[in-house]
Parts: sequence; structure tokens; C-alpha cells
Amino acid sequence: MLPFGAYVVVFLALPTLLAVGTGFQDAEGAFTLDNLAALGDPLVLRTFGASLGLSALTAVVGAVIGAAVCYALLGTRASGGLRSFVDAASGVLAQFAGVMLAFAFIALIGTQGVLTLLLADAGVELYADGIWLYDVPGLILPYLYFQIPLMVITFLPALEALKPQWAEANATLGGSRLSYWTRIGLPVLAPSFLGSLLLLFANAFSAYGTAAALISQGSQIVPLQIRAALSSEVLLGRANIAGVLALGMIVVMALVMTAYSLVQRRAARWQR
Repeated sequence: MLPFGAYVVVFLALPTLLAVGTGFQDAEGAFTLDNLAALGDPLVLRTFGASLGLSALTAVVGAVIGAAVCYALLGTRASGGLRSFVDAASGVLAQFAGVMLAFAFIALIGTQGVLTLLLADAGVELYADGIWLYDVPGLILPYLYFQIPLMVITFLPALEALKPQWAEANATLGGSRLSYWTRIGLPVLAPSFLGSLLLLFANAFSAYGTAAALISQGSQIVPLQIRAALSSEVLLGRANIAGVLALGMIVVMALVMTAYSLVQRRAARWQR
């Protein structure tokens, strides 16, 4: 545990403390609480709202589609080729984010992307209503690209943990397939589904690389606003705003991960 503890302190705890600590300093480096007022600025509130909305939308859509994929995989053999392929692909795609993913979408559906030009030749204009790929709405598709595989990885074990004896007991007592899912399956899976949903939300809320590569103008979400604060000495009329924004993100992430831990503890009761 000693090397792991040292790693956590040096690469996680210490950078976090240094990043947040700068938010409590003025331009001369003296301690101040004035910067906290930036969290109530309308621009910052809109940015947090955009980040929360984007994270919630991609988490819900990714969770629903991912759960449907997991349910479809239940009909395949656990050691079969299809299950192994989906597991391996999900593990890779869940980590395929950042600049590489942004470039892939630009090459595919950018203003001069392959699919964009093919559809234009067929009379379909992807950007008839504006260049949405390089704005917050354009982040939805790239985020779903790694959100859905992450849902498959986290939720499939919960589905596999459903015991066949429960379905047999339901059928023996005269229950239907609908009653099995409404009275047994869904209540048992609800904590795992909610936990996976929270994990997807945290994953999207903390994502930076893909958004930074796609959105070069403006700071519509919190990670990009932190980038703007780090590249500018003064933002919103105050210095060292990046640390305060980081503090706001940490608070949100702490709440989400605390809820995730509580839900996972509940879900673990059915997986023993």
C-alpha cells in the first residue's frame, strides 16, 4: 500500500490542493475569500449549467442504450465470440477520448468530413442550421461514443448476476415475464443502474480533451472555463479564478461519487 499511497499523494492529492489553494489567493498571493464570489457570477452559473446539462443528457442516453446492449448480450454465451468481442471493444472505446476522438469526428462529420461531403452530394446538409459540431451540442455524439461502452462495462456484470432461480420461482408461482421484471428484475437492478448512471455523469462532467479539441472559441463548459482562467491573468475581474472553478467541480464530483458509493453498497447486497 505504501507505493500506492505515495502515488495518490503526489499525483492526486497534492495537485488538487495546489489547484484549489490558488483560488484563495489574490493577485499578490495573499489569502482572500473574495474569489469565491465568482461562483455566483451569471457567466459561471451558465457554464456550470451547461456542463451539468451536457453530463446529465449523455449519461441518461448512454445508460439507456448501454443497458439495452447489455440486455441483448444476455442471449449470447458468456464465453462466446460475440460476448468477448463486445467486452474487448467496450474496454477500448470507453478509453478512446480526448484529441483522438475529436479528430475522428472532425474527419467524419466535420464541415469537410467524409460523411458530410457524401451527404452533401446526396442533397443532405448536416450544417444547414449552423456549425453545431464545434459548439456544446456537438459534444453529445462524441461523449456518447465513450459513455455507451462504459455503461456496458459497468452494467453487464449486474445483469449477469440475476439468478435463474428467481425467474424459475416467479414462473412456478404463476408469475408472468412482466411481473418478473417489475417485481424482481428491475428492483434488483435499480441500484446498479443508478450507480452506473452516476458514474457516466461524473465521467462526462470531468471530460476535457475532447471538448478542448472541438471547441476552440469560448468557454461554454467548466473545464474550458478553467483553461481560459489559466491562460488569462484576470478573468471576471479577479485573479486566480481557476482554483475556485476547480473547487466547484470538486464539490460536484464529491457529491456524485458519494452518492455512487452509497448506491454501489446497496447494489452489492444482491451480488453476493
